[in-house]
Amino acid sequence: MEYRNLGNTGTKVSTLCLGTMTFGEADENSFMHKVGSSEATSFEVMDRALDHGVNFWDTADVYGQDGLSERVIGTWFQDRKRRDDVVLATKFRFRMGQGPNGTGASRRRIVRAVEDSLRRLQTDRIDLYQIHMQDLDTPEDELLRALDDLVTAGKVVYVGCSNYAAYRLMDSLWRSRTSGRVAFATMQMQYSLAVRDIEREHVPIAVREGVGILPWSPLAGGLLTGKYREGQPAPEGTRMAQWKSRYEAFDKPRNWRVVEALVQVAEEVGRTPSQVALAWLLHKPGVTSVIFGARTVAQLDDNLAAADLALSEAQMKVLDDASALEVGYPYAFMHQVQKAW
Repeated sequence: MEYRNLGNTGTKVSTLCLGTMTFGEADENSFMHKVGSSEATSFEVMDRALDHGVNFWDTADVYGQDGLSERVIGTWFQDRKRRDDVVLATKFRFRMGQGPNGTGASRRRIVRAVEDSLRRLQTDRIDLYQIHMQDLDTPEDELLRALDDLVTAGKVVYVGCSNYAAYRLMDSLWRSRTSGRVAFATMQMQYSLAVRDIEREHVPIAVREGVGILPWSPLAGGLLTGKYREGQPAPEGTRMAQWKSRYEAFDKPRNWRVVEALVQVAEEVGRTPSQVALAWLLHKPGVTSVIFGARTVAQLDDNLAAADLALSEAQMKVLDDASALEVGYPYAFMHQVQKAW
């Protein structure tokens, strides 16, 4: 397993990050109903991931139901006594309570949210505390002051953002710099061969400012596993079979070109399409660690093999060309004049 610095910090994390959204079996009131893993299976996945060098885990208070994923991880920490072996990331922002203050990123809400997560996780600190999406109702200065206080108190080690607009990210970094407050060390964004939108603005910001990119949904919800084919319904038992609207959204000519290229390169290197899709991201500028999910130990083992997969320039070009982004204005104009990237 390779390790990289967590953004511009001195902490080392594995290039593959264990995503834990599927940990625990949620009931019918949760969006994770019937797509989660039992606690026993989740324990097996965590054991195996750590034994294979995956020391970076990501969760969120909304994963599962009533903090289910965090609770499963907390129980594992108490059972295995290996908390210090894990760089633990969690997130806050989305609704976890009733009323107008049961959601959002106000200082009042953050103070409550962090204590709730610490209790569920059965730990004394969160290594990377991330706002799950920008909150237009909360001034960025209020957010940063609250996060800075949590770092000073020792409840949080580093902070990060997720699902931020590029303008908001740059504004936040500037406010941190000019106020002397803690700044985002990472940004967790959707990024894959199927979804490359962050290459327009976010990737250049990350590279220039030293913010580590943590791609989520690197397999595009399973589209890039090689189990889906154009003109065919999603196989029964897969996540896409349950989330039909998401599968329909990915049913586009460009995405099937990506799948074809992915399968081609996978056959060349003798690996699975999933491994190639993860490795492609690990070759991209600014990427610190790629977040992958695993509902079973078998899925975990398949994804782990991506850590040491080296793709040639020719293979990267095949994948880049097939997944080329329609950048639009003004990016295409800038590139035409000055080869901006």
